[in-house]
Amino acid sequence: MAFEVTILGNSSASPTINRHPSGQYINICEHHLLVDCGEGTQMQLQRYKIKKSKISHIFISHVHGDHILGLPGLLLSMNLMKHEQAVNVYGPKELFEILAVFFKHSETDFSFPLNYHVVDPTAESVVMENLYFSVKSFPLYHRIPTIGYFFEERAMLKKLNVEACDKHKIPFTFFNNIKMGKDYNLPDGKRIRNEELTFPATRPISYAYCSDTIYDERVIKAIYEADYLYHEATFMHDKLERAIKTMHTTAKQAGMVATQAKVNELLIGHFSSRYEDLTPLLDEAKSEFKNTRLAIEGTTFILE
Repeated sequence: MAFEVTILGNSSASPTINRHPSGQYINICEHHLLVDCGEGTQMQLQRYKIKKSKISHIFISHVHGDHILGLPGLLLSMNLMKHEQAVNVYGPKELFEILAVFFKHSETDFSFPLNYHVVDPTAESVVMENLYFSVKSFPLYHRIPTIGYFFEERAMLKKLNVEACDKHKIPFTFFNNIKMGKDYNLPDGKRIRNEELTFPATRPISYAYCSDTIYDERVIKAIYEADYLYHEATFMHDKLERAIKTMHTTAKQAGMVATQAKVNELLIGHFSSRYEDLTPLLDEAKSEFKNTRLAIEGTTFILE
């Protein structure tokens, strides 16, 4: 099953010629999600040949402009295209107050169901789940209410060992139970252990998204042992005072979070426009957590 993250934007509040505000496209088992939607997001989707018509769920971390200003335009474009599939938007209540005013005064009637899901930024909760994955929200610590998201595949069913099942003449009507981990009892009472009838399921993958936040160890519990972590790294550590004042994180601190949370891999982004060369930020994060990569726009990370 696919679990892919494409970086659409990795800049902080001020975009640059080569970097755009926050936005990520996630494909989990052919479910198409968007996380944050800064200015220019739909142009980035076009640039990287991602069909916006596929997007069914949009998760917004907070209502600072570099995370939401692309959202009205994206939704309006989908409406102009006579989009029909329901679109679900998740975020703090302030987001929907902003959208309501915008669509009221633009007299917009949508051609598709647009469903709003208010997320509490002060508590952990499961905000979406289906047969393939779940999405949990958790608090981040920024100047305004801000939400992190934890995307996790559901445990897959075991793969059937057809040859072993045929050997024991097991009826196909029992196959689903076997794939769910149950043993099988033969007519003579002999038990065939599940391990003999199946191959191990693929281990579920998890991805934590931490947008704007000050370094705060309360985040560690929510993202603990995530396979992949995206964490903002707005400043170098020599700008720590500035990071604290604006409630952002340094690259060094992002590496510290990854180490304490025992994640497998760290992606850093949300870079200040003051940095043309991102290599020093990468090096600084790596000084705390070696397995770190830059969230470069246009890069698709295959999570496995």
